[in-house]
Amino acid sequence: MKKPKLKICGMKYNTAEVAELRPDYLGFVFYKLSPRFFDGVIPPIPSGIKKVGVFVDASVAEIAEKVKIHELDIIQLHGEESHQMCEKLIQNPRTAHIKIWKAFGVDDRFNFDRLPPFEPLVDKFLFDTKGKNKGGNGITFNWEVLKKYPSEKPFVLSGGIGLQALPGLRLLLKTRLPIHAIDINSRFEKEPGRKNIDSLKQFMDEL
Repeated sequence: MKKPKLKICGMKYNTAEVAELRPDYLGFVFYKLSPRFFDGVIPPIPSGIKKVGVFVDASVAEIAEKVKIHELDIIQLHGEESHQMCEKLIQNPRTAHIKIWKAFGVDDRFNFDRLPPFEPLVDKFLFDTKGKNKGGNGITFNWEVLKKYPSEKPFVLSGGIGLQALPGLRLLLKTRLPIHAIDINSRFEKEPGRKNIDSLKQFMDEL
């Protein structure tokens, strides 16, 4: 079974404490309608942890500003952004050096034919559960859909993953799917943006 990287998203209140667990990625949501909207200062975190900025239909200028202020390593596009938007980020000198993850909301009818225009432009895909809330719904989608994944590009698995998902997750990681990372968030919170350290430790140990 391959060992995936781990992203803990929706950071807001206890970032330094979570960073001590040494996940591979920490995610900060720059979407004002999210209860995890981040507008503070990211504390110093250990080297080796990459900072992911989560954006929903934001402008290139807004993304570039956040990249500069917070020294982001990755731009995660979590809205309805087009492949043309990805091209603009690649062409903009303020964001050209930053890797892009493009998120897609997945349900049982998800059409993987949407992916090819993005393939040469993004570093990773991210698959989340399709729902009314941009940036997370706390629900796990049917992973059977991923059997139809037509690409070799690595992807990040997201969407309501908690301790309850571990048995299914272990089975999924034994497949040939190019799963790069597991993205966890709301299932490990005491309140939006405040993570439960004990639950995170348990997940990391058991995974």
